[in-house]
Amino acid sequence: MFSKDIGIDLGTANVLIYVKGKGIILNEPSVVAIDKKSNELIAVGVEAQKMMGRTPQHIAVIRPLKDGVIHDFDITELMLKHFMHILKLKGFMVKPRILICCPANITSIEQKAIREVAEKAGARKVYVEVEPKVAAIGAGLDIYGADASLVIDIGGGTSDIAVLTMGEIVTSETLKVAGDHFDQDILHYIKKQYKLLIGERTAEKLKVELGTLAESEEATMDIRGRDMLTGYPRTVTLKRSEITEALRESAELVAEGVRLVLEKTPPEMASDIIDRGGVMTGGGALLSGMDRLLAEKLGISIVVAGNPKECVVLGTGKMLEAKKDIFRSKR
Repeated sequence: MFSKDIGIDLGTANVLIYVKGKGIILNEPSVVAIDKKSNELIAVGVEAQKMMGRTPQHIAVIRPLKDGVIHDFDITELMLKHFMHILKLKGFMVKPRILICCPANITSIEQKAIREVAEKAGARKVYVEVEPKVAAIGAGLDIYGADASLVIDIGGGTSDIAVLTMGEIVTSETLKVAGDHFDQDILHYIKKQYKLLIGERTAEKLKVELGTLAESEEATMDIRGRDMLTGYPRTVTLKRSEITEALRESAELVAEGVRLVLEKTPPEMASDIIDRGGVMTGGGALLSGMDRLLAEKLGISIVVAGNPKECVVLGTGKMLEAKKDIFRSKR
């Protein structure tokens, strides 16, 4: 019996898994619920996410990845083992080979932790590749030619910006400004303006339903939270323009990160990017108007990839399906 080759996008917000010959077979939130008294696993993924902010004290709902890297090694291992078990990716005699992704500019220790968690979850061999390169492949960019490509991968924990040519990264930046940071911006804005405490899931819902960085028709949304002064529940009505105000500073930090990468790019490659523009991937690419804001700030065309949330895991799939056996490399 042959072992399976699988690709994993181990994201701060979601875990996506691709199996060679089958495609994407899992897309679940990177959330785990644990009983602190017995250390028993209560729920993983969607079921655990539903519990956020709604559990008794003895149950902890944990997001084990932070800023694109492993924050809690044991919980990450538990989460991966659970997914591999329910998907029947590991047999008694046969262990899978795993291609797993990491942000571009993490430390060797952080990259080693990602490799080790894959091994402990049951991998026979592990190949680690950087996310912006894999995202570019998943977005359909030809990164193996001589012309330079620009990819802006805005995930949950980090934004990876990279210029690639001849199959390698020429220059890159990893910013700790991404989807989770946008949620926190909204949460802090409401706390400051309305003296109202809301949960992360409410902030994310506001971002998805009202969030925009472009001029657009005004809209409103009622949200409920806890009044900081009275302690009682209260409802407020938020305007779309308020969410835009809350998000703008962080969005401009991403634009500044792209500018710094372009500043370090050799002139001939910079010329390619002026001609070809850049491609946005990751869940943050879906924030309305983000592409237009970057284009205005940078003076180049920016397009959003098809299925931006899945670009990294689709990139792992393309690498696994290619004729070249990446697992022969020592990387």
